[in-house]
Amino acid sequence: MSRSHRARHVFSGSVALTLALFLASQSEAAEQVDVELVLAVDVSLSMSPAELEIQRRGYAEALTHDNVLQAIADGAYGKIAVTFFEWAGTDTQHVIVPWTVIANRADALRVAGQLSANPPNSARRTSISGALNFGADLFAESSFQSPRRVIDISGDGPNNHGAPVEGVRNAVLRQGIIVNGLPLMTNGGYISAYDVPDLDRYYADCVIGGPGSFMVPVNDWGQFPEAVRRKLVLELAGPLSPAWRAEAGKEGMPVVFAQANQPSDCMVGEKMWRDRSWMWDSR
Repeated sequence: MSRSHRARHVFSGSVALTLALFLASQSEAAEQVDVELVLAVDVSLSMSPAELEIQRRGYAEALTHDNVLQAIADGAYGKIAVTFFEWAGTDTQHVIVPWTVIANRADALRVAGQLSANPPNSARRTSISGALNFGADLFAESSFQSPRRVIDISGDGPNNHGAPVEGVRNAVLRQGIIVNGLPLMTNGGYISAYDVPDLDRYYADCVIGGPGSFMVPVNDWGQFPEAVRRKLVLELAGPLSPAWRAEAGKEGMPVVFAQANQPSDCMVGEKMWRDRSWMWDSR
């Protein structure tokens, strides 16, 4: 081997070793958690201020509930990382709680305090696709490492703004991210002209996806706190755990898991918006 070739070989080996050590140090620096959870909450104008407050309060109560805290404690690391943002149109996403570790009640109470610090604000249109893209980008800002990354998205209508939801959902799933849903079939708020009667089917076919993905439909705002608590336990507890089996088997609100078939029209929201474009731009 010539001297110049030997020098190049040593140099390339040194670069590879340096890169490997850098990546190893980055991996070791990332805090290990059981789940990285993005809570994405709809604040479109179709919901009243009272309903927006119910959502905030529901998440605050659920995160501090004994069953949720037990599901967190039962994990391999006994902690999760969570971030909470509110969304409406394609360019309307506001982070309310940045990435935060929850390992005990004190942590959960701090997150609950952030949720109640300022009132929520409404905004126009409904872009589930925009929310999914934003939620996926939040994982790049996470300083945590986990075996599961989940976007938990709630909303009261189909996508009617921005990119079609199906393609964005599929792109998010290819990143190894699971999408769970909380379709709000409450028919409340200012205007319901863009509601679809089978929003749960729409969410099942067009929004949720990934291994073990599921949704919990809400038919009445009185169900909301329990629905959020139930969904969080199922997301945080492993499918073999007693907590998971207990929640999945409860009577009352159904837990609907993702299906392989796709009978719903994933463009129904866009079509309704186009056909009713003369109406007030409520979402």
